[in-house]
Amino acid sequence: MPDLFTLIRNWWKPILLLLLLSLTAVGVIVFTQRPEYRSVATAVPASTYSSDKARLFNNNIEQLYTALGTPDDLDLVVGTGKLDTVYLAVTAQFNLQDHYKMEEKGDAAIGKAAILLKKNSSVTKSEYGELKVSVWDTDKNLAPQLANAVMKQLQTMHQYLQHAGNEASLQSLLAMKEKLSKQRDSAAAEEKGTLDTKITDYNKLIAEYQLILSHKSPALIVVENARTSDWPDRPKRVQWMLGTAVLALLFSLLLAAFLESRKKRAE
Repeated sequence: MPDLFTLIRNWWKPILLLLLLSLTAVGVIVFTQRPEYRSVATAVPASTYSSDKARLFNNNIEQLYTALGTPDDLDLVVGTGKLDTVYLAVTAQFNLQDHYKMEEKGDAAIGKAAILLKKNSSVTKSEYGELKVSVWDTDKNLAPQLANAVMKQLQTMHQYLQHAGNEASLQSLLAMKEKLSKQRDSAAAEEKGTLDTKITDYNKLIAEYQLILSHKSPALIVVENARTSDWPDRPKRVQWMLGTAVLALLFSLLLAAFLESRKKRAE
């Protein structure tokens, strides 16, 4: 292996040329890209007990219900954040196909814009158990609107999922009450009292489920809406240039060492 100082002395011109060419190529790429601004919306999980009927109507509450959920509750939300449905809804809401200047028309343009929005978005769980929705955009005023809209879509979807079980139970109770009412109409006099009691019990349960469904408890609690950022987040030009310089220098030194070894063997 040749001495480093000797290597640099003999090959400094090619090393410098390769370094300059690499920096120029990367510089053209990163400095011609439009800067993108990042906005972040933050939420914490709401307690799943907020949609539990027993929380409001249990006469013997044996545990205290917290208003917040656990960080594990966010795993499903993060998974939902990878679905195209979220980004299609936000794209249609903001007409992002026009903002992204899609060449396609109609549904094709919306679909392609949604894919681009998804690529420029991130839904993650932080180390502190918070949900972070980040969106990058060249328009610093649009970025926070998109981040808040994605958060709202996640909120709506999981609020629906939380209440889907109660909605199904309510429909079953209504069907059972209707069945009992028909039985009562044709029942004997001595059976009507029993059926009336059952119908009363069903009416009570139906009223409880209707109250729960009208409550619409949230699945997420937004603790900080996305705000406008005054400084672009990417491309990280300084980091790219420094990284390119280091890699180009290492590569040029290795190449010079290889060429120097071949030169000595040829002699």
